[in-house]
Amino acid sequence: MLLVANAEAWPGFATTVERLREGAPSLDAMVEGIGHVEREAKVRSVGYGGWPNMLGRMEFDAGVMNGTTREVGAVGAVPDTLPVSRLALEVMRRLPHVMLTGDGARRFATEIGMPLDETLHPDSRRVWWERLERELSREELDRFPDIPLAPLSRAITDPERVRDTTVFLSADPAAGIHAATSTSGWAWKYPGRLGDSPIPGAGFYADSRYGAAACTHTGEMTIRCGTARTIVLALKLGRSLHDAVRLAVDELCELRGGFLAGVVIHAVDAGGNHEVVNVRCEGEIRYWLWDEGMAEPELRPATTI
Repeated sequence: MLLVANAEAWPGFATTVERLREGAPSLDAMVEGIGHVEREAKVRSVGYGGWPNMLGRMEFDAGVMNGTTREVGAVGAVPDTLPVSRLALEVMRRLPHVMLTGDGARRFATEIGMPLDETLHPDSRRVWWERLERELSREELDRFPDIPLAPLSRAITDPERVRDTTVFLSADPAAGIHAATSTSGWAWKYPGRLGDSPIPGAGFYADSRYGAAACTHTGEMTIRCGTARTIVLALKLGRSLHDAVRLAVDELCELRGGFLAGVVIHAVDAGGNHEVVNVRCEGEIRYWLWDEGMAEPELRPATTI
């Protein structure tokens, strides 16, 4: 059994490890661990600790994929709901659909007994409003939110330069290879924006025959390239994990136009190998790793390209 997650998975990684040791199904174990991340206010890119959109509202995205059946559940721009990875799992298990968004996703959450959550952290609201006050005129503030929002999409930036996502990948010869993601998305995003986290093939993909991949940071880029699917398809075509990831990196670096920044790729294969690669992200990127031969999980540095 191999488990890989990004560094900000720290509130729940040990929980997932414990559940896997107890024999819990991989997706259930990962979603339970992510649930701790989603409720941790210190994690500024996921759940309660995340930043609101331009209107000061929280919208959450998540996805899960069973690599053995290739079933997918995903939700996007979900309001009033912290455990969106669990909601994505329930979409996969209860509905004939792959993805629900917005109010429809919240309606489904209510139907299955998930409560309405308070999702906007008071400090996040304070920082959001102070940023608006710096960027808008007095007249615009008086009319807000009945003003054009598109001009703000470049003026208002992430206060902590965080575009991360919680991603978990599990690989086991018997239990298969699976993926789970959760994010609050970019700070001050345009309302309704979806990143790559709920999009299978872009932000995550798993196939138990070959491997899995999940991405963090600039989702607009991995959507354009279909990065997670590229890696798994390359594995299917016989490339090593190292070469499969490098192919995906090359595709990202070939992009021109649009918003271009950094990406982190997490990947595993059916042979028990893993790769975590930092493509143009500032600072040191780290990730969590655990396998059955390790007494405790380890926080390791990603390879920088």
